[in-house]
Amino acid sequence: MNKKQIALITIVVSFLSAFSGYYFQQLTRVDQVEDERSSANRSPTPEEVIGDSVADFSLMDVDGEKRYFSEWQGKLIAINFWATWCAPCREEIPAFIELQSKYQQQGLQFVGIALEQAEDVKDFMKEYSINYPLLVGGDEVISIATQLGNNIGAMPYTVFVNSEGKIAFTRRGPLMMDEAEAVIKNYL
Repeated sequence: MNKKQIALITIVVSFLSAFSGYYFQQLTRVDQVEDERSSANRSPTPEEVIGDSVADFSLMDVDGEKRYFSEWQGKLIAINFWATWCAPCREEIPAFIELQSKYQQQGLQFVGIALEQAEDVKDFMKEYSINYPLLVGGDEVISIATQLGNNIGAMPYTVFVNSEGKIAFTRRGPLMMDEAEAVIKNYL
């Protein structure tokens, strides 16, 4: 090989190396931007919302009255996302009724948020003699639950908000009476 051929090969290899490095850098950058976008759009998990403040929201109750979360500010609030068609939801509600009666005077407030229509919930409320407010809705219920860490739409889903308005406890799935009472005693 003569010097011209070696020089030409060196130039071509240098050009290809530079081009490959630039192209690889651009691909890596695109992946990073996509990862950042997906992270920004990702809903928080139940664990990630612990310690977060709860923004005020409103939903209609079973009587058609608009109720605001801030109405219960300063109390230990147990928000339970549920539905009448959800068997585990139906199983935990009697314990919530009992706990509401037992700890209401000490500052506990259960709030049920149902993913359904008021009429269905109203009948259920009468049947079970529910002693705490029940709010209803559709997409707005899903949005609120997602903001509070229910990133997979699980039912039931329970969130305890302490008297300072910060999320203290979350539970995806049924919450047994003894565990709920332990959380209540810890935060009252």
